[in-house]
Amino acid sequence: MARQNINIGSSANDGTGDPLRTAFDKINDNFVELYGGDNDINTLDANLDVNNFAITTGKTNGDVTITPNGTGSIKLGAMKFVGTTMSSDDSTQITIAENIQTTGTLNVAGATTLGSTLSVGTSLALATGATVTGILDEDNMSTDSATQLATQQSIKAYVDSQVTAQDLDLAGDSGTGAVDLDSQSLTIAGGTGLTSVAGSQTVTLNIDATVATLTGSQTLTNKVLTNPTINAATMTGAVAIDGVTIDDNTIKANASNADLELDGSGTGVVKVVANATVAGTLNTADVATTGNTTVSGNSTVAGTMTVQGSINADTIVSSSNGDITIDPAGTGAIVLTGPITATGTQTTTGQLNVDNLRLDGNTISATTGGITLTPANDQNVTIGGTNTKLTAAEANFTLMEATTVRTDTLSTDTSNADLTIGTQGTGNIVLDTETIARSGNVSFDVSGYVVIDAGAGDIYLKDDSTNFAILSNSAGNLEIKSGNTTALSMTGANVAAQGDLTVAGAFIGSRQAISGAGAINLTTLFTELTTTGADAYSLANGTVGQVKIITMGVDGGNATITPTTFANGTSITMDAVHDSVTLIYGANGWVVLASQNITINA
Repeated sequence: MARQNINIGSSANDGTGDPLRTAFDKINDNFVELYGGDNDINTLDANLDVNNFAITTGKTNGDVTITPNGTGSIKLGAMKFVGTTMSSDDSTQITIAENIQTTGTLNVAGATTLGSTLSVGTSLALATGATVTGILDEDNMSTDSATQLATQQSIKAYVDSQVTAQDLDLAGDSGTGAVDLDSQSLTIAGGTGLTSVAGSQTVTLNIDATVATLTGSQTLTNKVLTNPTINAATMTGAVAIDGVTIDDNTIKANASNADLELDGSGTGVVKVVANATVAGTLNTADVATTGNTTVSGNSTVAGTMTVQGSINADTIVSSSNGDITIDPAGTGAIVLTGPITATGTQTTTGQLNVDNLRLDGNTISATTGGITLTPANDQNVTIGGTNTKLTAAEANFTLMEATTVRTDTLSTDTSNADLTIGTQGTGNIVLDTETIARSGNVSFDVSGYVVIDAGAGDIYLKDDSTNFAILSNSAGNLEIKSGNTTALSMTGANVAAQGDLTVAGAFIGSRQAISGAGAINLTTLFTELTTTGADAYSLANGTVGQVKIITMGVDGGNATITPTTFANGTSITMDAVHDSVTLIYGANGWVVLASQNITINA
C-alpha cells in the first residue's frame, strides 16, 4: 500500500482538510503498513528487528543486505567496505584479533608479517621480491616432511640466486637439509662491535630480502646506525637520534633553546591518535589530531587546527584582533551538545540556522513549520522601535490575546471583502469609548434582529450633539419624546398622543367584520355588521375620548346595538344597508356624534 497523505487544508480551520476520523484512519493504515503483523514479509517489523544493539531478520534463514547507492561505501566504525574491498577509513593498520581461515587462494599484494607458527596446506610459494622478517625455521612450520623439503629448497634456490659467494653463502650444499640457526650463532669479528678496517675502509654488510634477528639482551654502546630499519626493538636508557634525544617517555631537542618539530612528509600532517595533554603553552602553525586533545594550559595555534576526535578545553581564544573559524569539511556540521553562554556583543555574518529557525540578514524565517514566540507566564512579547509596522501579505490569527491594539485603521486588504470581528461563545465586543465617529452614512444590514440594550432606559437620537428624540422605558412601555417633551405614550397596544394629532393624509382605522349576533370590539375604529336575522349586538364601555364607527354592510334582518352605558338612550336599531352611527365615549358613556338612518330607542 502506498503511503496515505493526510489533507490538512490550505489554512487553519478552513474546512477543506480531512475529518478527524478519516485522518486517523489513514494514520492507522500507515502504521499497519510500516509494522504489520508478526512475520508479515511486506513490513519492517518482519524483515528487520533492531533490538539490544543488534540488527536481525524476522524471517528464518533470511539474509541481511546493506547496499550503498552508486560508488558509496559501507562504514562500520573506522572500517570501510567498497565492493569486495575492505579497508580502514583513515588508512591506519587493520588488526584481526582472531584466526583467519580461507578455503580458497589467499593473495597478499603487500608485505606480510607472520608470527611464531605458520600452518601451510600442501605448498608455500614466495613471490619474487618477498621479504621474510626474522628466521624462517622449519621447526615452527606446521607441514609434513615433503612440504618442508619443497619449501626449504624453494627458499634455498631464491637465496642462492640473490646472494653471491663473495657476500654470504647460507646454502645447504649437501643433502636435503637447510641452514638451521636455532642452535647456531653468527659471529662478526671485530671485538665488541663492528669497526672499520684497513685504514679508512668501511665494512659493508648487505643483506637482501633477509632481516637479522637479535635474540636475548643485546647491548649496543656508542654505535652509529645510518638509515637503519628496526622492527619491534626495545631500547633502554637515553637514545640520541641526530638532534633529538628519547629518554624514557620524554622527547627533547639536544641543542639549547632549540625547537622540537613534528613535520609530516609531503602533504602529510602530524596526527595525535591518542589523547593529548598540553600542560604549558602550545604554539603551532598547523595541528591535526585523530583522537581527543586535552589542553590544561594554554595552546596557541597560528595556522589551521584539524581535530578528528574531540578537544577538551575550557577556553578557546584568538590572537589580538584575530578571528576563530570553525569550518566542517564537506557536508559536515558544527554540533553543539550543551548550552551556549555568550557575553558581550556577538556578531555573525551569513545565514544562521538553528533547528527549524533561520536568521538571514534582517529576516527570521522557519525552514519548516510555524514560528512560536512564547514568553514566560504573565510576561510580554515586546517589539521596540518608533513607528514600527508589522507587515504581512496574509496573516491569520487563530488565537490572539491582545490587551492593547494601537492602530488608526483596521481594514481588509482585499477589495469588497468583509471585515469580521467576533468573539468566542457568548462573549461581547466591548467599546470603551463613548463616541463612534463616521464621516458619511452608517448602514446596519443584519439577517436577524438589531437589539439595542440601554441599561439607563433611554436611547437618544441627536443631530450634532443636540437631542431631537428620546426613546424611553416607561414602566416597561415605550415613551417617545420629541426633544425632551413626551409626544407619544404607549401602554401595550394603546398609543396616547400627548399633544395635537394632525393627519395630513387619509386617516384609516382598522375594521371589525361581524356576521350574525355578537360583541362589538373596542380595539378597532370601524365595525361592519352582516345580519342573518334579527341580531342583537353588545358594546362595552370605552375609554374617554375613544371614537367608534358602526355600519350595516349586509341586511339579513334588523340589528339592535345595546351599549353598556348609552347617554342618548338604551339602544340603536339598524334596518337597512348603509345605516351607520359614529359614537364617542365621554363621562356619561357613549354619545352619538353622527348617524345615518338609525333609530335611537328610549
